Amino acid sequence: MKLTMDLGARSYEIILERGALKHAGALFNLDRKCLIVTGSVMPRVYAETVAAQCREPVIVTVPSGEQAKRFPVYESLCSRMLQEGFHRGDCVVAVGGGTVGDLAGFAAASFMRGIDFYNVPTTVLSQVDSSIGGKVAINLDGVKNIIGAFWQPRGVLIDPDVLTTLPERQISNGLAESIKMAATSDAELFRFLEAQPILQNIDHVIEGSLRIKQYVVEHDETEKGMRKLLNFGHTIGHGIESTGALLHGECVALGMLPMSSEAVRAQLVPVLKKAGLPTTLDFDRKAVWDAMQHDKKFSDGGVDIVTVDTIGNGRIERVTLETLRARYDAAYKEGSAWNTD
Repeated sequence: MKLTMDLGARSYEIILERGALKHAGALFNLDRKCLIVTGSVMPRVYAETVAAQCREPVIVTVPSGEQAKRFPVYESLCSRMLQEGFHRGDCVVAVGGGTVGDLAGFAAASFMRGIDFYNVPTTVLSQVDSSIGGKVAINLDGVKNIIGAFWQPRGVLIDPDVLTTLPERQISNGLAESIKMAATSDAELFRFLEAQPILQNIDHVIEGSLRIKQYVVEHDETEKGMRKLLNFGHTIGHGIESTGALLHGECVALGMLPMSSEAVRAQLVPVLKKAGLPTTLDFDRKAVWDAMQHDKKFSDGGVDIVTVDTIGNGRIERVTLETLRARYDAAYKEGSAWNTD
């Protein structure tokens, strides 16, 4: 299947096809120097398969998870490109999960004021969400994605065959983003997630998620309005993520519950549990609140939050910190997350 992200001069194709990894050279322009960035926990064969299709490949392995998105790692990528004589006509290829894509994309966006970037996502989370849309970033002082840019890839290749090597927890981690998008924007996809086996239908779930994000990005590329819907669960989720206890998608799952009506929570909790995601967690409530306030969505004493009163109909609301704090305190009892039991 092929989708075209329609962004004028920044348009690109998204290929969803089993076995497509072996044909990256036919889909991307790899007849040049290519910095292939991959993660330390990724099977190296994925990066090597892409490298074999490049004229001049340079493979660089970075730490796994959020440890990749640090200034020293970003600097090492730029230094390597400088040492290898990369020019504006060369490119960066991310072969890995969301953190690899964020890091590699930011290096591409800033090296020589921007060179071509291709994304080959190898996790559920990156395949359904982070690989498209052009958000690239690194972290600073524990604050997630605070240094970044909008830099659209030149192409995205999604091969579900690579998911067979993922641990169950990483699969669940990515499904949180599909559940998020269905809850805010696609009641039919949410009903599918409720009724059908998810893993056996992962290609359909990936496609449905991509179509939602494609539509949103095409209508609001730089997050001035509609694209903020994709932040459902992230305001509180990023705060929980700062504790280091859970993966990104697990934190988003917890962050969605306080932003949902009682009726939506009744539908959401069973789907989260079905996908293997948490609905309760013990954590330091004050530390999470303090971390939330560093989020880039906070400004002028307020924040845009996403709430869902009925499945498929997310809503963006501008609220004061006091209003958000009241919602947060009501949802999270001392020492624990939303109690759904």
